[in-house]
Amino acid sequence: MLLANTLRSSTFRLALMAIAAFGLIVAAIMAYVYVGTLAYVERQLGAAVDHDGFTGMIELAMVAVAVLLLALAGLAAVLVTRRTVGRIEEINATSRAIMLSGLDRRIPLRGSHDEWDRVAENLNQMLDRIETLMGEVKQVSDNVAHDLRTPLTRMRGRLEKAYHAPRNSAADAGLIGDTIADLDAVLGMFASITRISEIETRARRSAFRALNLTEIAGEVVELYDAAAEQVATQLIMEGDREVPVTGDRDLLFDAVANLVDNAIKHGCKGGQVTVTCRSADGGAEIAIADDGPGIPAEQREHVFKRFYRLEQSRYTPGNGLGLSLVAAVARLHGAEIALHDNAPGLTVQLRFPKTSAP
Repeated sequence: MLLANTLRSSTFRLALMAIAAFGLIVAAIMAYVYVGTLAYVERQLGAAVDHDGFTGMIELAMVAVAVLLLALAGLAAVLVTRRTVGRIEEINATSRAIMLSGLDRRIPLRGSHDEWDRVAENLNQMLDRIETLMGEVKQVSDNVAHDLRTPLTRMRGRLEKAYHAPRNSAADAGLIGDTIADLDAVLGMFASITRISEIETRARRSAFRALNLTEIAGEVVELYDAAAEQVATQLIMEGDREVPVTGDRDLLFDAVANLVDNAIKHGCKGGQVTVTCRSADGGAEIAIADDGPGIPAEQREHVFKRFYRLEQSRYTPGNGLGLSLVAAVARLHGAEIALHDNAPGLTVQLRFPKTSAP
C-alpha cells in the first residue's frame, strides 16, 4: 500500500523529473568524454590502427556506468519518496482519526529530530492549543447558560405571576423595576464580553499616551473609599508619586478598579487593602494586596478565563469577567500579571515594560 502510494505521489514524479534532468546532464558529459577519448586516441596512435576493441571497451564501460547511475538514482528516489510519503500518511491518518473521534489523538514522533519531527511537534502543539480553546469555549458556554438562566427565570416568573394577577400599580411598578434590574445585569454581562473582545483585538491602541499610574490608582482609591468603609476595610495607597506609563487611561482605570473592587469584596471584613505603585527596572508596577482567603495555587492560572469563578455553584453576585478584563488590558499594554500569596490574602501584581507604547 505504501509502495503504491509512493509510486503515485507527486513527490515521486518530481524525483523522476529531477533524475531525468540529472541523467541528461550525465549523458552529455559521458558523450563528451567518449568523443574526446576517441579523438585523443586517434591523434596519438593514428587512423591506421584498429580501434574497435578499445572503442567497444569504452562503450561497455559507459553503458555499465549509465545503468548503475540510473539504478542508484531510481532506488534513492523510491527510498526518499517512500520516507516522505510515510510521514505524510501518518499526518493524514492522525487527521482522519481526529475528525472521526476527537482532538485526543496526536501525530507520532520518530525521535529523529529532523524537519518532519519538528512539523509533527508544531502540529501537536497546535492541536493542544485547539483542544484547550475548545474546552474553554465549552466551559464559557456552560457558564453563560447558567448565569443567564437565573435572571431570565426570575423575569419569566414575575411576568407570569403579574399576568395572572389583577392589575396593581404599585406591584406592577415594583415588578417592572426588578425586571429592568435583571435585564441590566444581562446587558452588562454582554457589554463586558464585547469590551473584552474589543481589547483583545487591539482596537484601542490608538488611545495610548503618557500617563502617571499613581494618579490613576489614586482616583480608583478615592472612588472605592466609601465602599471600603461600608465593610470596615482600610484602603491604603503607597509607593512613588510619579510612575510613568504609556497606555489607555480608561482601560487602565477599569483594570485597577476591578482589582481593587475584588480585593474589597473578597478580603477580610475590617481588614486592609493596599495599593502600591512604583517604578521598577525602567518600567511601572502596581500591586493590590488584601488579607482575605486568597486563591488556591492550583486555580490561579484559571481565574483569568472568562466566566471562571472559584465558587462553582455561582450563586453569589458577579459573572467572572472582571479578571478576564484585567488580563486583556494587561496583554494590550504588554504587561505581566502575576498572583502571589500575601499570607494571608492575595497580591495581584501588574508589571509594565519600559516601552509599552505601540
